[in-house]
Amino acid sequence: MKLAFIIDPIERLDPGHDTSVALMEAADRAGHEVWIAAMSDLSAIDGKAWAKLSRVHLVPVELKGDRWISVPEWYRISATVFTPLEEMDFVWMRKDPPVTIPYLYATYLLELIDPARTRVINSPQGLREANEKLYTLQFASVMPETIVSQDKAIIREFVTEKGAAVLKPLGGKAGEGILFLNPDDRNFNSMIEISTRWGQEPVMIQTYLPSAKDGDKRIIVLDGEPIGAVNRIPTGLEFRGNMAVGGRVARTEITPRELEICATLAPKLRRDGLVFVGLDVIGGYLTEVNVTSPTGIREIDRLDNVRLGEKVIGWLESIAGVRT
Repeated sequence: MKLAFIIDPIERLDPGHDTSVALMEAADRAGHEVWIAAMSDLSAIDGKAWAKLSRVHLVPVELKGDRWISVPEWYRISATVFTPLEEMDFVWMRKDPPVTIPYLYATYLLELIDPARTRVINSPQGLREANEKLYTLQFASVMPETIVSQDKAIIREFVTEKGAAVLKPLGGKAGEGILFLNPDDRNFNSMIEISTRWGQEPVMIQTYLPSAKDGDKRIIVLDGEPIGAVNRIPTGLEFRGNMAVGGRVARTEITPRELEICATLAPKLRRDGLVFVGLDVIGGYLTEVNVTSPTGIREIDRLDNVRLGEKVIGWLESIAGVRT
């Protein structure tokens, strides 16, 4: 198979952490062609999506103790071509958030790819429609109590009623800008003003779940089915468990309640072409659906002694009819 990955500059990726590297590494080890490009390498010519693609070969990381270790020269570029993306079997859109205007333009270019020839993961239309915060509102039965507003009075009324809440910017990533709200905080009004840009942008407010202190679970879902999970536990003075802000990772199991959440989302995820996603769950409640470049594979592999990248590539081989 030929796989193209639309990613951030490869030299900025962390081979011991980034899921994109784990996927590319698994494909390379399986003997498939791995090509990479940045969003700026995309073009539209004669109604087709083209890209300047570089062929990449990877040196697999090794587990030493409790860490993945990579060699200094962990990747090598062997060729660069300018070609229609329909020459690939699969195109992975793995550019990290935030979802900017250039990101949205890139999804429109990727939509020019003939789906009968090449599958884009995740679907460009699905990526546009699935804001990682707002998308969850379609699954109210498995969510904590939530509102979205830019009105300070409405937000204060909700937080006062619940006693405490968490504010999330709708375009945030990796825990950035998430605030714990206490109605008695003398900075309350200022925090709302700054977060909503003085009432110009809505934010998400969710009732605070005390179980957040025990962890924020990331569940990796492939074609609607959960394939692994890792728990991210707040450390120090942080109430956020995100790995990007220092959350500690720990081994975990997927509970019956979490299987129910996955089953609730699966039909919608499949309809929207959201093949590879990360669900965030706290205390048995869905809090976010990550679709742009969900991470967690390296941590799950290390803690559970599995290779989820190989599982994902095996799934691609099965739907492409590749003999292994």
